[in-house]
Amino acid sequence: MPKSEPFETHTDRYEGWFEEHDDAYQSELAALDRLVPATGRGIEIGVGSARFAAPLGIDVGIDPAEAMLEHARERGVNVVRGVAEHLPFQDDTFDTALIVTTICFVDDIPRTLAEADRILSQSGDLVIGYIDKDSPVGRIYQEKKEQNPFYREATFVSTEELLKALEAAGFTDFEFVQTIYHWLDEVDGIEPIEEGYGDGSFVGIKASR
Repeated sequence: MPKSEPFETHTDRYEGWFEEHDDAYQSELAALDRLVPATGRGIEIGVGSARFAAPLGIDVGIDPAEAMLEHARERGVNVVRGVAEHLPFQDDTFDTALIVTTICFVDDIPRTLAEADRILSQSGDLVIGYIDKDSPVGRIYQEKKEQNPFYREATFVSTEELLKALEAAGFTDFEFVQTIYHWLDEVDGIEPIEEGYGDGSFVGIKASR
């Protein structure tokens, strides 16, 4: 079952995080902006309240939490209620599929990636943004996950684990960006955005075939 209940009942807390950690949010957004193509039709899988889809020009979103979709609609995104493992779209529908801070919440990562692959055009890109399990922020999240209603049932992944899953799903070419080098409460201003991974806690991957 999708882990959507906290996002239905703690929507205000979710929205409040972005207000309280605007510099971290803007850093993540800027990192993903380097990977998300400026043209073509895009979908965000696990769109939430469209905090990423809307500013990145992604026009379609899917999420199991109706409370989140209400915010996404207000931000101008066309939304569908559903889950990542069973996308209600035809093959080759989109040029870009975006998954941000959602991969740790899906029930089945291989199925999610296979579905993303199915709905993408042959030349399409899959962009994933996430907190690396092995990073400083990732380790703190795991240590404190029982205290957080959102992350209590999350399964964090490392970049190496995600790369193996992407390769198994048929993706062969990868581009990386990273940011967030401090604990989130200590971020002051936009964090540097660098290529690669292993230093920044937030990693973005653009995967293609």
